[in-house]
Amino acid sequence: MTQRLRLNKNADRRLKAGHLWIYSNEVDIKETPLKNFAAGETALVEASNGKVMAVAYVNPHSLIAARVMSRDPEMRLDRSLFVHRFNQALALRQRLYAQPFYRLIHGEGDLLPGLVIDRFGDVLVVQLNTAGMQALADEIVDALEKVIKPEVIVFRNDTGGRRQEGLEAHVDVIKGTLPDEVVLEENGARFVVPVLNGQKTGWFFDHRVNREWVNRQVEGKRVLDVFSYVGGWGVQAAVHGAKEVLCLDSSGPALDQVARNAELNGVQEKVAVSEGDAFEALAALKAEGEEFDVVIIDPPAFIKKRKDIPNGERAYARLNREAMRLLGRDGLLLSASCSMHLAPERLMDVVRGAVRHQDRHGQVIFQGHQGPDHPVHPAIPETSYLKALGVRVFRD
Repeated sequence: MTQRLRLNKNADRRLKAGHLWIYSNEVDIKETPLKNFAAGETALVEASNGKVMAVAYVNPHSLIAARVMSRDPEMRLDRSLFVHRFNQALALRQRLYAQPFYRLIHGEGDLLPGLVIDRFGDVLVVQLNTAGMQALADEIVDALEKVIKPEVIVFRNDTGGRRQEGLEAHVDVIKGTLPDEVVLEENGARFVVPVLNGQKTGWFFDHRVNREWVNRQVEGKRVLDVFSYVGGWGVQAAVHGAKEVLCLDSSGPALDQVARNAELNGVQEKVAVSEGDAFEALAALKAEGEEFDVVIIDPPAFIKKRKDIPNGERAYARLNREAMRLLGRDGLLLSASCSMHLAPERLMDVVRGAVRHQDRHGQVIFQGHQGPDHPVHPAIPETSYLKALGVRVFRD
C-alpha cells in the first residue's frame, strides 16, 4: 500500500478509543487530499505525526471518508482477512444458535464495516453497503466459499447506504439456484422469506429475542400485529397459543406472505390480515369498537437522520397513543423502534406520554434490544439501534 491518509491534529482520539470511522473533516487534506483517492481504495491511516495507526478503505465522496478494517499496518485486505473474520463470526453464532438461521456478519459489530450477511441455512444474503466492500466483493465471495460453503449466494445491493456511497442498486443471485421458497425457523415457527424482493435481506433477525418474550405472553389472547411485514410477530404469536391474531400492513404482497406463513405453521384459521396505512387503520379499528389483549407496534425507522428527530418523535408518540387506545382494561403493548437516533430514554418518554394521554397506568415489564447475532461495538454507539419496551397498560 502506497496510499496514506493523514489525520488532523487530535483527530486520532476516537480511533484510539476503538472507533472505526474517519470523517472527512478529520483528514489533513493538505497532506493527503481526498480527491487523490478512488472510491473503495485501501490506505494506511496516519496520525498527524506520521505514525501509522490502521488500514482502512476510503471513499472521498462520503461523509465517512474512511472505515478501519485492521489495526495491523501489515494487514492486507484480502481473502485471508475475510476468512479469519468469518470464522470468528461463525464461531459466535454457532455458540448462540442450534440452527443456521441468523445474521452472520453485522458490519462494524463484527469488525467488517459496510458488510451485512444474513444466513438462511444454505442460502446467504449479502449486502455490500460501501464502496470499500464493493471493491472487495470477489474476496468476500471466495472467503464465504471457504468458511460456509453455501449453495446459494444472493447480493441484495439495493440499500440506501449504497446510494449515499455513490453505488448503483442491483439484486443478483451470484451463486447457485435460488429455491422456490427459502424457509427459516425461529422460536418454534417456520417462515418463507422473500430474499429477492422483501425488506432488507428478507427478514429481521434482530427482534428474535423480543419476539420470544412476547410469545410467552400471548396464550389465549387476542393479538394485533401492526407493521406486520411477513408475520414475524403475529404468526409466532398464533403458534404460541394466541386465540386470534390480526396482522396489519400497507403491503399487499407482504400480507400474502403472512397468509402463506400462517398456513405453513397450521395456524391459518387464527390469523387474519388487513391492508392499509397503520395510523388510519388503528383509528378505524377503534371506531369499530375493536379491542385487543396485546398490541405490537414495530414500525420502520421514523428517524433516519438527526434532522428527522422532532417529526419522528411526534410520529412515535402518535403511534403509541393510537395503539394503546385499542388495549383492553389490562393489556400489553410491545413498542419497538429501530431508529438509531431515537435514544432509549426518549422511547420511554413516548410510552409514558401515551399512557398519560389515555389517563391510564403503565408498567414497563420488559426492555429488549437487538439479538446477540447483531453485536454492539462498544466504541460505536451507532451499532446499538434497536429498542423494544413491553408495557402493561391498565386502569384503576
